[in-house]
Amino acid sequence: MVRGKTQLKRIENATSRQVTFSKRRSGLLKKAFELSVLCDAEVALIIFSSRGKLYEFSSSSTHKTIERYQKNDKSLGQFNRKLPDQLTTEHLKEEIATMTRKLEFLEDSKRKLLGQGLESSTLDELEQVEEQLERGLSNIRARKNLLFREQIAQLKEEGKILLKENADLKKRSEMLSLTLTTIAKEKKDDGRQIMEVETELFIGLPDTRKNSY
Repeated sequence: MVRGKTQLKRIENATSRQVTFSKRRSGLLKKAFELSVLCDAEVALIIFSSRGKLYEFSSSSTHKTIERYQKNDKSLGQFNRKLPDQLTTEHLKEEIATMTRKLEFLEDSKRKLLGQGLESSTLDELEQVEEQLERGLSNIRARKNLLFREQIAQLKEEGKILLKENADLKKRSEMLSLTLTTIAKEKKDDGRQIMEVETELFIGLPDTRKNSY
């Protein structure tokens, strides 16, 4: 099961930061003491709070441990200068091994999320996989609903535009129809006037019309 990686950053709330410091400091001092007793190791731990207060633990003498560290640090520096290529190779091997383990872990988690390789999983592991799937589905549904709302809003805007265009077209159609009606009426009136003029000019018998020429 892939756990969400907690982002380490400074705690902004002063009270919470002080409480966390006290808890972590006590735990760290306890671990240092246990390491020195259980493994017969020489351990020195120095902690300065944000206000400069000193907290320390040493299985023997802090000064002696620091001196021993400085001597070994110099020796280590000389060793690094003598064998840089070998150390680099060893470091790369360790990095490759670490990345290989991480890839294997991710592949195993991926198979479990796909419902594969669950035979060897415990009940707790299955519950963790189920919780992760539920969180994933919840995120997917939330994103899907957001896209639906955006599409609905877009369709509403397009509908408003189409209604406006339809109203403009209807108005233009009415104006065009009125114009055509006016033109037809004017042509009809002109035809009547022409007929009336012709009627006045040619009233009478054919013989009479000839004499008029």
